[in-house]
Amino acid sequence: MRAQIDDTHALDLRSWVASADGHSDFPIQNLPFGIVSVDGGERRAAVAIGDQVIDLAAARATDLFADVAEAAVRVMAGGELNAFLALGAAPRRALRARLSEILRVGAPERARLEPLLLDRSACTVHLPTRIGDYTDFFVGIHHALNVGKQFRPDAPLMPNYKWVPIGYHGRASSVVPSGTAVRRPRGQIKSADFDAPSFIPSRRLDFELELGVWIGPGNDLGTPIPIAEAADHIAGFCLLNDWSARDIQAWEYQPLGPFLAKNFSTTVSPWIVTPEALAPFRVAQPTRPDDDPMPLSYLADADDQAAGGLAIELEVLLETPALAAAGLPPHALSRSDARHMYWTVAQLVAHHTSCGCNLNPGDLFGTGTISGPDLTSAGSLLEASLSGKQPIRLRNGEERSFLEDGDQVILKARCTREGAAPIGFGECQGRITSTN
Repeated sequence: MRAQIDDTHALDLRSWVASADGHSDFPIQNLPFGIVSVDGGERRAAVAIGDQVIDLAAARATDLFADVAEAAVRVMAGGELNAFLALGAAPRRALRARLSEILRVGAPERARLEPLLLDRSACTVHLPTRIGDYTDFFVGIHHALNVGKQFRPDAPLMPNYKWVPIGYHGRASSVVPSGTAVRRPRGQIKSADFDAPSFIPSRRLDFELELGVWIGPGNDLGTPIPIAEAADHIAGFCLLNDWSARDIQAWEYQPLGPFLAKNFSTTVSPWIVTPEALAPFRVAQPTRPDDDPMPLSYLADADDQAAGGLAIELEVLLETPALAAAGLPPHALSRSDARHMYWTVAQLVAHHTSCGCNLNPGDLFGTGTISGPDLTSAGSLLEASLSGKQPIRLRNGEERSFLEDGDQVILKARCTREGAAPIGFGECQGRITSTN
């Protein structure tokens, strides 16, 4: 069952954690889950609240949780949240509701909980799960059109795009948390004016603005997840940057699709923003034009069409070494919105499992690049610079067609709606370092 709006979303709800009130990302209405450590110590499950985090195991030791909520915290051992995500929606909702109770103004539990707060700036935040599998989709129709026009101007969309949620299996081992440096990859690159490829550093390194989707209980091999039940298997969301070496990609991707051009690094924001936190920001799936095909029956569900979309404002910022040296803020490259997704997340789950493929708790989906209808909302430099033909001019006069060493890409997200408290995802950022 899809998460419902309740008292944990109340606009006037306040926390006794002072930094939480009005926090751009983590007010009391959010309460995302993650894994942290302090000074190289043990990795522990935590929840973010304002500029603080709560060590959940320490909170459990003070008898702050009972029944289903206590059981949810009990399985958060070993420095990963896979077992917690496997429990499904009910324990997650119970724990979030209990956290909301004990963190709000006037809660009698404050005296026990306050000593357990840690400054988030003093914590190292790790990947929240052991990611067994990672699948990247292609749900941004404007991205598909923008890229398709560069290579197939007369037919930018492939014939299957509006029928099937396109995806490919990525490399889980190179998914990294925000803040991890991204080493410029080497690869085979074939220039049009050379007879043979060269093995050199990528010259056309790019970002991709995506959402990440964390899988909950999953399914047994051979047992598809029906579209009407798909929401029960979605444990949360994050930001995701699917770094891409466009020149390596151009040479290698035929006939089997993305490979080394994509698997050298994928950066995620490390906090799991729950479906419950996002309940106020659900929207209808964008209406398809009359001449678009309707989804096949295994992808069609009235409730998903009515509230399967997400109203999430997305932003891409670029900090170059020269901007930083001059004390200038990062340059805003793009602003987009998750409402530009052609397929819903539930449709991705239903399609992925429709052949009997099994998903496991802690698996990760990427939505694919979420671009808007014009270049100011492009989710990649390949689109924004028209494949390098139209370099982007930055506030200090620098130009970028693709990323250079020392550049830092920062993805941000914000959910806003009248009558609801805004929430965010935290940063998803990575800096490019030299191949050498």
